[in-house]
Amino acid sequence: MNRIFPEYTYGAGPRETCWWDQTCTFPDRGALLGEHRVDVAIIGAGFTGLSAALHLARNGLKVAVLEANFPGWGASGRNGGFCCLGGGKIGDAALDKKFGRSERLAYRSAEKAAVALVSDLIDEFNWNVDRHSSGETVLAHKPKHMESLKIDAATVEENYGVSPKVIEKEALGEAGLAGPFFGAVTNPIGFALNPAKYLTGLSNAAERFGALIFHNSPVRTLSKAASQWRLASVNGDVLAEQVIVATNGYSSENLPDWLAGRYMPGQSTVLVTRPLTIDEISAQGWHSEQMSYDTRNLLHYFRLMPDRRFLFGMRGGLLSGSYAEARARRKVRRDFEKMFPAWAGVASHHSWSGMVSLARNRLPFVGELPDQPGIWAGMCYHGNGVAMSTFSGKLLAELILGKTPENYPLAMRRHLTRFPFGRYRRVIMPPVYAGLMVSDL
Repeated sequence: MNRIFPEYTYGAGPRETCWWDQTCTFPDRGALLGEHRVDVAIIGAGFTGLSAALHLARNGLKVAVLEANFPGWGASGRNGGFCCLGGGKIGDAALDKKFGRSERLAYRSAEKAAVALVSDLIDEFNWNVDRHSSGETVLAHKPKHMESLKIDAATVEENYGVSPKVIEKEALGEAGLAGPFFGAVTNPIGFALNPAKYLTGLSNAAERFGALIFHNSPVRTLSKAASQWRLASVNGDVLAEQVIVATNGYSSENLPDWLAGRYMPGQSTVLVTRPLTIDEISAQGWHSEQMSYDTRNLLHYFRLMPDRRFLFGMRGGLLSGSYAEARARRKVRRDFEKMFPAWAGVASHHSWSGMVSLARNRLPFVGELPDQPGIWAGMCYHGNGVAMSTFSGKLLAELILGKTPENYPLAMRRHLTRFPFGRYRRVIMPPVYAGLMVSDL
């Protein structure tokens, strides 16, 4: 594999003390041994790969999923569990300029459909994923941000067909959202969940329909073998008619070569506290179970979970290594204490980080790779991947099956373009992040 971060990034260090690993039992599956022939091979067992496997297998195709570690090792098993609108980082005006109003609405419809898909899967298979939160709440970091939120709220009806709730600053405490904020807007679409339990449900369902899932089976090479693709792992190979690359922020520059320079991994760091007492919750004034985030460019995201633990995360890590990881965890803890001072003495023994993936055009990509028929990819969800990656996996399955997807907007079909500086593209991020941090002050 040829990755742009040091080996530490892809090892056990960033995942140590991840809370989700304590919340459910992961099935133990063997590694790939010998040679297997399938219709579709999938690299990566996160939300995208497992969703694709489920939707392909239930339609009768023979599927093999090759995972370097175990399902959810990457960002799918390390995120904040926000099943919400998103997947891209581009506003309405930019979408209208690039694609036109009708395609902007098509993309917004896909965002909404992505959330509905996760909800439908949970209901269909009766998964217990600790679901809570009625939509998602964004909190204004500055007074001028609240004015912008009110303007944006007026577009929600057009984009999603729902009416948002505007909460003025003086009403935040009554809503259980007390903190250093200047108001909030709640979009009723979305909910929070336990990503590990959701992943386990996806993998078990895909397996039930016949998908083969191999743990500890990193793909070393991907090559053409006559009319098929050969995926070589440590102790076995898979021959497949079609291949789905579903590795997102943990992608390799040479699996396939086309990916090189076309995605930007970025770090997100999370902590989870011990369960809060009633008195502690009262002292801070945050008793809402809404999944929430603030309007900073390098945003914070947080939620009070059903077991009364508090999850708090932030974006912005640029370096990787044991020292950088410790520094990122200290930073997220400092920001947590600053935002919720009544909980400054509450322990948070669980903290970890994971890599999200960004695209140069700030939109997710789902489709077949150019000049490489039979290789497909779904990636770049910009830190909002629970819903959109599940949806992308289903889209990829439908495309491979020869179906016409109901929601496949042009914005998601545009091929990824290269970042400047190739494998050294991370050098552009420090000045960008520095500017964002200054604007967040």
